[in-house]
Amino acid sequence: MSAGGLPRDTAASVAQAVLLEGVSKSFRSGKGSRTEALRDVTLSVPEGKFVTLLGPSGCGKTTLLRIVDGLIAPDIGRVEVYGSAPRPGPDIGLVFQSFRLIPWLTAQANVEFALRSLALSRPDRQAQAHEYLGLVGLTGFAQAYPAELSGGMKQRVALARALACEPRILLMDEPFASIDAQTRELMQVELMRLWARRKSAVLFVTHSVDEAIVLSDQIVLLGPRPGRVVESLDVDLDRPRWAYDTRSDARYVELRRYLSARMRDLVLADPQSEFFQREPTSTETAAPENEPTASGR
Repeated sequence: MSAGGLPRDTAASVAQAVLLEGVSKSFRSGKGSRTEALRDVTLSVPEGKFVTLLGPSGCGKTTLLRIVDGLIAPDIGRVEVYGSAPRPGPDIGLVFQSFRLIPWLTAQANVEFALRSLALSRPDRQAQAHEYLGLVGLTGFAQAYPAELSGGMKQRVALARALACEPRILLMDEPFASIDAQTRELMQVELMRLWARRKSAVLFVTHSVDEAIVLSDQIVLLGPRPGRVVESLDVDLDRPRWAYDTRSDARYVELRRYLSARMRDLVLADPQSEFFQREPTSTETAAPENEPTASGR
């Protein structure tokens, strides 16, 4: 059986939006030495699935996204996006933590700017930008500039900008990390609502266990320095998840307990962490007895 409970031949037949096999990456540091960011990473993102990279600081989550987007190349390993070598373009949507809106353009114009990469007439660009601003609830702020928007509103513009191109895959690098907790929860609900419309493949980065569980079909746990796949887990929670209190579900509580312990142990075992060996690891005592929602690779 596969991690998702499918027979292996059935699981293998599912189209892969993203495939990484044996990917390693290092960067030059001071005095000619090199820092190893990723080591022998193998993972996949099935078409239409929401996969989250979860891990502490220093595990190469952002580097992985940059490799998938084609912004940097791995030292070794195979990388494919829908069967081809990755390269930046409208098929890949990007949402960052820092919004990256153009300050002298309105919300409408920011979304339209992204659409210039498509073969659309100006009226069509305007209509599509207006549609996606409406989908994120910002029709009334279409002519507002970024400085006039709250953090949550800026991130909704960034989300509309990425989705307006209707990409086949969406890459999201801790997009909600810089907004307050209440707005973050609302944005998670908003993302799930929008994702359910088209079911693009999503590769999402976070260090929040709660966020990973609420959003994901699958969680890939990464260890730090160098980044490596520690475990891959399926999230067996019903969708839509905003329709009830997911956090009270016994499966959620069980998986959260397990992942929190795993994350803590990774930090405590990292020699470069300020918490290195601060206390004994406890994954064994924290893990669910049968681990019904956690299948290691």
